[in-house]
Order: sequence, then structure tokens, then C-alpha cells
Amino acid sequence: MSKLLVKPNKPDANGRIHAITPASAGWTYVGFEVYRLQQGQSLRQATEDREACIVMLSGKAHVSAGTEDFGVIGGRSSPFEPDPWSLYAPARSEWSLQAETDCEIAVCTAPGEGKLPARVIRPDQVGQETRGKGTNTRHVRNILPETEAAESLLVVEVITPSGHWSSYPPHKHDRDALPNESLLEETYYHRLNPPSGFALQRVYTDDRSLDETLAASDGDVVLVPKGYHPVGAPHGYELYYLNVMAGPKRIWKFHNDPAHEWMVA
Repeated sequence: MSKLLVKPNKPDANGRIHAITPASAGWTYVGFEVYRLQQGQSLRQATEDREACIVMLSGKAHVSAGTEDFGVIGGRSSPFEPDPWSLYAPARSEWSLQAETDCEIAVCTAPGEGKLPARVIRPDQVGQETRGKGTNTRHVRNILPETEAAESLLVVEVITPSGHWSSYPPHKHDRDALPNESLLEETYYHRLNPPSGFALQRVYTDDRSLDETLAASDGDVVLVPKGYHPVGAPHGYELYYLNVMAGPKRIWKFHNDPAHEWMVA
């Protein structure tokens, strides 16, 4: 199996099904975990030298970060529903969560110094937009874009309708070459509706030293260390993915594959 495709594990004692670290991914910045918690189950983490964005994929939880108790957040029954709630926890702090219902959460991390306060990101603070046209249409929820405060993290949800393509035309962001392109590592956490489906994702470079086409099932993570990375949702299956990006500069500037840029010219 490709090293870029990470399958979920059975939940451990803390409910964790994914534990992707910079060391396990073979890169520098992005960390990503997913927990499936039962009602009443609790979780507590020290952020150390990494900031965290905890995304409520489904369910409700009582959350705290630093010295603040933010009460109960969340509410949707699946990530395919709108209105995501999230918690931002700065580096050099601690956050905790207690599941009010069964819930699924994603913990997105990247390097930080603890310069910002903890906060809740409410649904009305999440910018929503539709990109593309025709079968390239997809719906974007900007949870933590570069216009909102964070030190390293960029976090976004995308819904790709059945039969549509996303991250398309193929683009990349693997060179520290601003203002034209930024270097950002990226993870894709894939969910399918219905869950028996799959998504197709290709990750490739100009010289084809990396060129892989992956079939991602419900709950899989695809690692994008470099290269172009389009993804498609087969007919009959709606695709959700949660993107986490981070790099040396907190700017998203991408470069389209020249072979396909005619579509947006």
C-alpha cells in the first residue's frame, strides 16, 4: 500500500483512530488526529510547541482551553451537514473536551509559540463559498483561513458532490517561491456518503518522480507532501474532506499544472 494512504485504526483507549505526526508522515509541519468518542468520554491534551484546531466533525462536546471554559459546542450529526464548530488552542497551553453525545473530532496541529488566545470558531465565523463550475463545482467551508488568526495552521472543509472533481484543475504548493507559490504540507481526511464508496486522488510531480493514484475509502487520510493532488467523487457518492495545511509561511499560493490551466484561462 502507498505510504501516502493512511488507513484508520480501531479506536484505542482514548478513541483515537488516526495519529499522524510530522515524524510518521516524513515531513516538518502538519500533525493530524481523529477521535471517535462515546458519550461521556473525555480527552485532554497539552499542546506543547504546537497550536491546535479541534474540529467537531459530528456530535456535541463541552470544551475548555487554557483557563477558559467555552461550554458546549457542536451539534451536527455528520460532517456532510453544514455549520462546523471548532476550538482553537494556542501552543504552550492545554485543552480538554468531554463528549456530550457520541462524537467524532479532528485535532489539527502545526508549530506555534503561543502568541494567540484560545477561542471558539463558531459556524457564523466560517466563510462559505462555492468554487468551480459544472462537474468541477464544490462547496468550501473556511474554518481557519489565512485571513483569520493562527500562527501556522490553515484548516478547511470541502464537500464535493457526486460525480464531481475537487482540487481541480490540478494544483500544487510545494515551493517556497512567494509571491507565486507557497510551500505547504497537506492532509486530506476523506469521508464518503454513503460510506461504502471511495474517492480517487492522484498525487504527482512535474517530473513524475512522484506519481500515485489512490483509492481512498471512508475514514482514510491521504498525505500530500508535494505535487499536484486532484480528487474525484464517483457517481452516487458525496465526498467530504478536511484539509490541514502548514508550512514555513502561513500563506496559500498555489500553482496550476500548466497542462490543465487552460480550463481557468
